[in-house]
Amino acid sequence: MTHTTILLIRHGETAWNAVRRLQGHIDIPLNEEGERQAAALGRALAAEKLDAVLSSDLQRAMQTAQAVAAHHAGITPSSDAQLRERAYGVFEGMLYQDIQDEYPADFQLWQSRDIDAMMPHGDRMAESFRQFYDRVIAALRGVAARHPGQTVAVVAHGGVLECAYREARGIQLDSPRDFQVKNASINRFDVADGKLVLTSWGEVDHLAPAAMDDVI
Repeated sequence: MTHTTILLIRHGETAWNAVRRLQGHIDIPLNEEGERQAAALGRALAAEKLDAVLSSDLQRAMQTAQAVAAHHAGITPSSDAQLRERAYGVFEGMLYQDIQDEYPADFQLWQSRDIDAMMPHGDRMAESFRQFYDRVIAALRGVAARHPGQTVAVVAHGGVLECAYREARGIQLDSPRDFQVKNASINRFDVADGKLVLTSWGEVDHLAPAAMDDVI
């Protein structure tokens, strides 16, 4: 059985992350801290043998992926829209508190983890959590199928990491999220025959103050 190693990485911080404004498919760049995190991440992975770097096509992920690929000669990040964050419809661009105030019933369904609840669509079509989960897991299995026996860095979003963690640990989709998903964290999975096995979660030593001191 051929195994693929996936280093699943959340993008660096954005201005909207910092103020709890929901991004979804809105294309927000890294802020200054996110750029520093991405640079530190790139240095941390410089000695790893990577065969490819893949990314969501949203720029906050692509910027982070480019910082990783910069330390690996001959590797250019490729993008995949199937690795995007969940689509939140009309909620996108709103502060969490404003969503609660303006859409209390929809907010409650979301927070209660009704996995088939659909937000109002707005400018972009929303996804239920089940639809999002199915998309993400299919995308990660596709990465493994296309890179048998290889080690691949995949830069995506907090929701994508959550889906992978739940799949690998067998956690029900409607259970509370009792684990952290940190910006610019490294999370390692082994994939064989479509099965995700978690081998390391939440590596962030590269983001410690001492490690970040000399990152421009």
